[in-house]
Amino acid sequence: MRALVTRLDSFGDVLLAGPAIRAVAARADHVTVLCGPLGAHAARLLPGVDDLLVWDAPWVGFTPAPVGRGEVEQLIDTIDADTALILTSFHQCPLPTALLLRLAGVAHIAADSGDYPGSLLDVRHQRAPHAHEAEAALDLAEAAGFPRADDGRLRVLPPPGTTALTGPEPYVVLHPGASVPARAWSRERCAEAVRELSTAGHRVVVTGGGGECELTAYVAGEHALDLGGRTGAAELSGVLAGARAVVTGNTAPAHLAAAVGTPVVSLFAPVVPAERWRPYGVPYVLLGDQDAPCADSRARNCPVPGHPCLESVTARDVVAAVEKVMVAE
Repeated sequence: MRALVTRLDSFGDVLLAGPAIRAVAARADHVTVLCGPLGAHAARLLPGVDDLLVWDAPWVGFTPAPVGRGEVEQLIDTIDADTALILTSFHQCPLPTALLLRLAGVAHIAADSGDYPGSLLDVRHQRAPHAHEAEAALDLAEAAGFPRADDGRLRVLPPPGTTALTGPEPYVVLHPGASVPARAWSRERCAEAVRELSTAGHRVVVTGGGGECELTAYVAGEHALDLGGRTGAAELSGVLAGARAVVTGNTAPAHLAAAVGTPVVSLFAPVVPAERWRPYGVPYVLLGDQDAPCADSRARNCPVPGHPCLESVTARDVVAAVEKVMVAE
């Protein structure tokens, strides 16, 4: 059996699909993952993936690609699968993907869908109302005939050694960036946290992507090691695996830390519900006002002056949370 699993959005979303992909891989002869450009680096880290198709779907992302007939026809001609699992977030519709897979000749398609699917789905599953994204994906896989094959935790391929980057353990990672501004703690607060963690006796490593070097340099200051722009996805997994704890917002490194078994202090803005997106399967502490006026708004920029849901968190709160999750390791 040739299986296809689709998750078309971001890096963290693809990581959360990992347990369901392993469930499919336990019963399929070949597993292809269809993902978007933002998720491709994550898909390459996942156990159970035999092949990867990368496609920028025009209904996904903050700056979606234009609709192109040629690109769609090329995708349809490339897909080779007997069965497919379409993984989406609770607010996304799987039916555009299902239509393309049906046109590609996929005989059996399963997805969570609140909308009537007509002949597009063979398994129309209803997700549990408050399920974490990782659990929802596992539930759908089971409904499609792929029961969980292991403990269901997030997992990636063994990370490379990164001591040459980080220096010796122990250390704590602080990742100040986020995919959208509404989910980020301010740079000033992050810099305060670095200073407080250093004063408390923790060696701090600051991480960030290639476009975040100015931010990581500011946050690290003279008190932390700045690795901004120096790690790809695999190297970042190694850096996070070596940490005693990771301090970050609701963004991809929170899920990558969970995938390598590292506790997380989550600065979680409630613009999306924590019950669906919190760090999964590892000790964690959730910081931030989950009842703030922005709750469930899915806002990209904070709609409340002063960003109170996260700016109410202090550097000392972070130090206390780091020490709590390290004890829980």
